[in-house]
Amino acid sequence: MSEGRVATATDLVLDVFRINGLLLAAGDDLAGREGLTSARWQVLGAVALADCPPSVPQVARRMGLKRQSVQQSVNRLVADGMLVAGPNAAHRRSPVFALTERGATAYAQLSGDQEAWIGRLTDGLSVADLAVASRVLREIAGRLA
Repeated sequence: MSEGRVATATDLVLDVFRINGLLLAAGDDLAGREGLTSARWQVLGAVALADCPPSVPQVARRMGLKRQSVQQSVNRLVADGMLVAGPNAAHRRSPVFALTERGATAYAQLSGDQEAWIGRLTDGLSVADLAVASRVLREIAGRLA
């Protein structure tokens, strides 16, 4: 194994840890406008973007999170009137979740806010560089999974 690759990969991991914290803080700022946290916004987004209403374990697997943390977010989103539980034909004890009108409105507003924010954040970065960064991170994520 190349020492240069190991050192560079270690720097990458440390950078990802740092950016994760910064992204969560920025996400909390954006999501706070709708009374959410980054964690709840992520879960709301996972439900919004799913092809069909997902269960908590499905959301957790897709997002690479622990089921318990997703369950806490889902419980809060249901209590806040942003998600509604429905029957799961595949598993009676694991309901599926869908956005309510309130949840869809909050998600749409946050999506617009996020798009403007990411545009400012990435101003001056090339599409090619962003694509390479995304591809490398997806590859590493796949290897970890």
